Amino acid sequence: MIDALFGSKTRVKLLHLFLNNPGKAFYVREITRLIDEQINSVRRELANMMAVGVVVSDSVDNKLYYEVNQQYEYYEPLRQMFADVAAERQAKIGKGQNPSWQEELMRLPGLRLAVAAGALVRGSASRVDLLLVGAVATNRVTALMKKIEKVEGRELNYAVLSYDDFYYRLSVRDKFVTEIISGTCSVLVDTEHILPNKGGKE
Repeated sequence: MIDALFGSKTRVKLLHLFLNNPGKAFYVREITRLIDEQINSVRRELANMMAVGVVVSDSVDNKLYYEVNQQYEYYEPLRQMFADVAAERQAKIGKGQNPSWQEELMRLPGLRLAVAAGALVRGSASRVDLLLVGAVATNRVTALMKKIEKVEGRELNYAVLSYDDFYYRLSVRDKFVTEIISGTCSVLVDTEHILPNKGGKE
């Protein structure tokens, strides 16, 4: 029924994707994989949505990325219709409201720094959703990430670095690390106070 109301199944899927991931940008082939629709149909609907202003685009590294326009006149009403509970949880990160998985993350043995970004923080365009730094056990991280993905309702991109590797990358302004911490992000754990001015940035 809602497909008929909004014109097409592809458009409805796109609205679900974008409105559940405010601040998260996607390129076309990634979108087709995530919503399981044909690329021509996706391109056509993206053009329609850009024409009315609900979606905006930006070119990065010769790829065109699309994201929901949070300044769109009817953004809030649409989000109320299409955003699920996971999106509301994402919006709480960085605002002092900790979901249960964040509390478990803070107790992860060996963890010295944890930075949330991407799909976990509203307004973030990072392609990495969670950066973990420290001597953490791989099996513990894998188990925790599965739990986080279940709670958030989507697959997440995460990276684990040793403390020495992270500190070196930070000192030489490595692009991978810099893009995460210089953008909109939320520092969840920082035992060494490496990023004292970044806590809860949004």
